[in-house]
Amino acid sequence: MTDRQRIRVDIVSDVMCPWCYVGKRRFARALQLVPEFDVEVGWRPFQLDPTLPAEGIERREYLERKFRDPERIAAMHDALVEAGAAEGIPFAFDRIARASNTLDAHRLILWASASGAAEAMAERLFALYFTEGADIGDRRTLSKAAASLGMRADRVAMLLAGDTDRETVKRDITRARQIGITSVPTFIVAGKYAVVGAEAPAFIAETLRVAAGELAGTTGPETTKGDTDGAAPVCS
Repeated sequence: MTDRQRIRVDIVSDVMCPWCYVGKRRFARALQLVPEFDVEVGWRPFQLDPTLPAEGIERREYLERKFRDPERIAAMHDALVEAGAAEGIPFAFDRIARASNTLDAHRLILWASASGAAEAMAERLFALYFTEGADIGDRRTLSKAAASLGMRADRVAMLLAGDTDRETVKRDITRARQIGITSVPTFIVAGKYAVVGAEAPAFIAETLRVAAGELAGTTGPETTKGDTDGAAPVCS
């Protein structure tokens, strides 16, 4: 028997969202602040741009189309490089050639979850994209990522070539939008609180403490606000 309380946290993210990578690292640090809890983590898919073709598009074109202002893009990258350095993430935006459609990447995370490796797979895909510049929409890249975590690359390649769990992932993304999620990362704590953005570890930890006493009778996520100046950074 144990007195440690169990809390469920569902992380809604997209692996082409840089603030999701930062948020993932900050969440890991938050867990170190609440060793009294057993936190069960689920990874939930989101797509910032589901209209991207399966082969993706040139990243410069994508950024210019979405943000228009080159100075704004440069400022965002500078902020991310600074935030990433604090979390041990060596962002290398100059290496990224393509904006990838991430539907297949989310299928891979789903399959990895069967062996408890969803978090490790998400970390690998983030690193591939943001530090190595790999195309995480490319099925060969995804098969190699699977192999690096002990999954059978040939089996994954076969599944990726078909439609296995494609509709499952799409339904999960639709469900996220239906409950009001429009930006990521979003951390749904105990089914009640939604921490939106790459919040500070101390705030995430405090949300876990508050939620621990309110696990019964929840009806849906409530948005909480952090202690930062302005909104926590998100991708939308």
